Parts: sequence; C-alpha cells; structure tokens
Amino acid sequence: MNQTHKGSCFCGAVELTVTGEPVAAGFCHCASCRSWAAAPVNAFSLWKPEAVKVTKGESNIGVYHKTEKSYRKFCKICGGHLMTDHPGWGLVDVYAATIPTYRHEPKLHVHYQESVLRIKDGLPKMRDVPKEMGGSGELLPE
Repeated sequence: MNQTHKGSCFCGAVELTVTGEPVAAGFCHCASCRSWAAAPVNAFSLWKPEAVKVTKGESNIGVYHKTEKSYRKFCKICGGHLMTDHPGWGLVDVYAATIPTYRHEPKLHVHYQESVLRIKDGLPKMRDVPKEMGGSGELLPE
C-alpha cells in the first residue's frame, strides 16, 4: 500500500498530497532555489506528476517561471511556496518542508558548485545534475 503525505502552504489555504515514494530526494544549492527559498539550501523531493494532487485551494495557486525549466508554484494568499513543476524532466519538486509527515531521505546534493553552505554529510556532491537529467554528472569534493 502506498503511503500518502499531506501538506499545505504557510496559511493552509492550499493543501496537497503526495503518494508513494519520490523518484529522487536531495538538496539543491543553485542560486535560483536559494533566492526563491530565501535560504542557503533547498530540500527537494521529486515526484511523478500523478503522485501529486492538490486537494484544496487550487484557485489560490500562483505560478512564476523565470525559465521554461521550472514553474514555481506558491499560495497567492500567504505567498507560501508549494512545489516546482519541471516539465522537461516530467517531475514535480514538492519542497520537503511543505509535507511535514514525509521523511526526507536525501541521496545527493545538486548544483554544489554554487553552494554558500558547505554540508559534510558523506552524500555525493554534483556540479550540476545527473547525466540522465541533462547534466554533466560531475562529482565535486565534499
């Protein structure tokens, strides 16, 4: 049986669920994620689109896309961040903090070349993203 985790924006006007297991989970250090999250690193969990359902407040979701790679979604009431659609990868990043019952088990760091907060956790540190996602697949020292 697939486990379902419930999440919401900061004010609760938008609610969502994720079901099953993410395709990937880790930490992103790119300047875009850091700026968007107003944080030194973003904890991501990538899901197939069919595993992510908005269960309340869909009309309250705003979308911003600086590039065609990332459609960042937020609550238009509180500004709380929800997820990012990545159409080129066919995946949705539901921010780990948005789904509190989901146990974030990171497997790698991406865009570590842009890091402003070094994290020594023994996980692979990638210059960009894995080759299968269009990146170099290059690993960096911790």
